[in-house]
Amino acid sequence: MTDLATPVNPAAVEAHSSNDFIRRRNLSAVLTSLHHGGPRSRADLVNETGLNRSTVTVLVAELMELGLVRDSGTRAATGRAGRPSSSIEVDPTVAAIAVYPDIEGVTVGLVGLGGEVLSRIRFDSASPLPAKKMVKAVSSLVDGMRADIERHYRVVGVGVAVPGLVRAGDGRVLLAPHLNWRNEPFTETLRQALGYPVITGNESSIGAMGEVVFGAARGARNLVYVNGTSAGVGGGIVIDGALLHGTEGYAGELGHTLVNSSGRRCYCGRTGCLEIEVSQSRLLPLLGRTRIDEDELDVELGVARDPAVLAEVSRQVELLSEALTDFVNLFNPEIVVLAGYLGALLSVSRERLTEAVRIRPLGGAGRAVRLERASLRSRLMLVGPAELAFGPVLRDPANFS
Repeated sequence: MTDLATPVNPAAVEAHSSNDFIRRRNLSAVLTSLHHGGPRSRADLVNETGLNRSTVTVLVAELMELGLVRDSGTRAATGRAGRPSSSIEVDPTVAAIAVYPDIEGVTVGLVGLGGEVLSRIRFDSASPLPAKKMVKAVSSLVDGMRADIERHYRVVGVGVAVPGLVRAGDGRVLLAPHLNWRNEPFTETLRQALGYPVITGNESSIGAMGEVVFGAARGARNLVYVNGTSAGVGGGIVIDGALLHGTEGYAGELGHTLVNSSGRRCYCGRTGCLEIEVSQSRLLPLLGRTRIDEDELDVELGVARDPAVLAEVSRQVELLSEALTDFVNLFNPEIVVLAGYLGALLSVSRERLTEAVRIRPLGGAGRAVRLERASLRSRLMLVGPAELAFGPVLRDPANFS
């Protein structure tokens, strides 16, 4: 408490505030490095953060006191003489709950700091659940996990990936057409039901973030991520290391790129959108299936010899190549990552799609572009939402309790 009889030195207050800001920023840098990159020695952290060794030592000690990192033992110093160095790792008992609602139910997982999926559970539904019933389903799944969570973990919050438009300010789901949700206060309702902080985002933007942090695009500064699911096609764009949000968080609706002016009518009211023309739902009847997971689809497409199946795959790949050319022209990425159904199309048509992003773009912009399949696969919609929940802790570890 300040003594009211003693004048306050504004310069001293400013210096203290500045020092505190720098300390918090440096704590964030060290914790984020360990979370995204795995165990590191103090020497590694010095090299990665640019901080001096004594500062790193102090920061690691504070993060240990906060219960966010721990000593994981010793390891040999690669390429250097001397004693093995002590390795520091995040504490995986600090965890986030990840929630992924889709048109066939909802998946809930527990993800430890460091990105390890510790457990997952699934609730299946014959049809899309209304938002209130989805909250009840999630609550029931989390309640079944509570005894284990309370015994072994410290939950920082809940991250949710929704296939729809999510308002950045308050997490309200303005439109999730395939779930039949419109203007739903899903985030706040779920927060009240679970008793944890809840952060909600668009599934494709979250997928882009997950692949940059832990997947096929790790370390990329400029990325286009396109995901095909039973709920349509979505996209996430990373420019200069930052996820593109737009005014209210709606940027990246790549599924509504026009690819066929004489095609089918999309629910958005336009004709020939990417997500209505390049869709798993148009292929499944030809395969004699009503539903299929990504691994099964890989096998089915790999052995397909039916002319009708091959013709439909060829048609969709051609339209997808047109869209990818547009995306490369618009955003000039270093890597394009295809996930879900689109990843399966890449696996059987890599040469055709790679040619599109290398040759067609203006000014030769596509020649250095890599085209990759998302590598996190079934983990993506757990690791990605968890990253949302970890965000406040990573930005300001000093506030963790």
